[in-house]
Amino acid sequence: MTKASKPEESNTYYAQGGIIYKGENDSPDLLVKDILEAGAGASNPIAARILAELGPYLVEELLVKKLSVPFSRDESGKLDLTEEGAHSVRRIIHSDDLTGRAIEISLLNYVSKLENVKIWTEHMAIDLLNKQYHCKNPLYVYDEPECLGAYVLSIKEGVVKRFLAKATILATGGLGQIYLHTSNPKGATGDGFAMAYRAGVQLINMEYIQFHPTTLYHKESERFLISESVRGEGGVLKTPLGEPFMEKYHPLGSLAPRDVVARAIHEEMTENGYEYVLLDLVSYMDAEKIKKRFPNIYETCLKYGVDITKEPIPVVPAVHFACGGIRTNMWGETSMKRLFAVGEVACTGLHGANRLASTSLLEGLVFGYRAANRIADKWSELKKDIPLPVSWVDTGEFYPDPALINQDWNTLKHIMWNYVGLVRTEKRLKRALFDLRHLYWEIEEFYRKAKLTRSLLELRNGILIGYIIATAAYKNRESRGCHYRKDTEI
Repeated sequence: MTKASKPEESNTYYAQGGIIYKGENDSPDLLVKDILEAGAGASNPIAARILAELGPYLVEELLVKKLSVPFSRDESGKLDLTEEGAHSVRRIIHSDDLTGRAIEISLLNYVSKLENVKIWTEHMAIDLLNKQYHCKNPLYVYDEPECLGAYVLSIKEGVVKRFLAKATILATGGLGQIYLHTSNPKGATGDGFAMAYRAGVQLINMEYIQFHPTTLYHKESERFLISESVRGEGGVLKTPLGEPFMEKYHPLGSLAPRDVVARAIHEEMTENGYEYVLLDLVSYMDAEKIKKRFPNIYETCLKYGVDITKEPIPVVPAVHFACGGIRTNMWGETSMKRLFAVGEVACTGLHGANRLASTSLLEGLVFGYRAANRIADKWSELKKDIPLPVSWVDTGEFYPDPALINQDWNTLKHIMWNYVGLVRTEKRLKRALFDLRHLYWEIEEFYRKAKLTRSLLELRNGILIGYIIATAAYKNRESRGCHYRKDTEI
């Protein structure tokens, strides 16, 4: 089920760089080491070990052999391996610079042929159903919380439906749209995080918001992602004057972990008044090779007058990935029975305080696979009858004014960017909490009186998640990974 009109519209669709496979002289131990180092000491070693040992096998068996994903190959026909920041070896495979799209389209083509699978588009989940809140029997309050499905808005029909389920999986992606600058698509409004929180499901590590160091800077462009692979293939970060600067901040230079690179760019821009910095690939790679390796980046930049075969790319950091999320075990199970979470919305602890490049697609594959197996193993238990929740009661008095919704979104995005962004302080976070708390109650009251629309539901989810992130950031006084507290630096 997706709120989008096309099932492929998701964060995955826009994932450029690649997916971890295995390189020469590579090993699970080496990959685990890289994951833990990038995670700044906060990664779950069990999750890292599962990913490192199971991941390459699933890439080969499911993506390469079963789905025939069109990964790029070298002249000899072998899978083309590329390098990305903080990886010890070249172990990333890709489909040009459209890897997520290639994987998702292959998967959708396969799934669309299955008779027992139905894809619902333009259906947006409002809230998770559970016995305690949505069934009339008052004695259910003493039972263990259990997910029964969801209330869902049919966007086209404007009506709320009740979907019951033996098992429910949240795979709702990210939350980047609550920030002013993000590489995420418009649908990434934190819906899954918010629904889980309202249902009483545990969220962890929400302060760890990863900024991608390099998105295209152009006043007419949304923040188009310039893949980590551009630096992996030799691209060097420079000031607008053409001077390399990353060696000042990390021994790996432009291949340092993302949080280090993003803060370094932020520091250069702040100290020197730059609007952007430059990512120079043309000085280190042949023009024809650039076009072949990065065709989508080349074409997109060209639309905005930047020819990356002739000049460096102007870039700025933008919110990219939520390292925290709904706490799950190693089988995708959450703190609520019958509810599973997979992908960016979930938190196995794999990413810790900062995600290693190209782990996200592999994480979705590995833990999606494990969640499906756990549901299959438990199916006889899950199949038991579940109580019938009450139908949705429409209390809407009016349709929301788009101007008010847009203004609230702008307010939220600026609060998050300015106060809960790359560099945080106690004063900024206090201001954020004060402003967000007021905005939250205003929107919640508005939600209870208005007719439901996708834009209103997204705003409700976005403001709640903004408040949760700001609260987590305020409580955590330790700088670690992509949570950087300037006033309590240790």
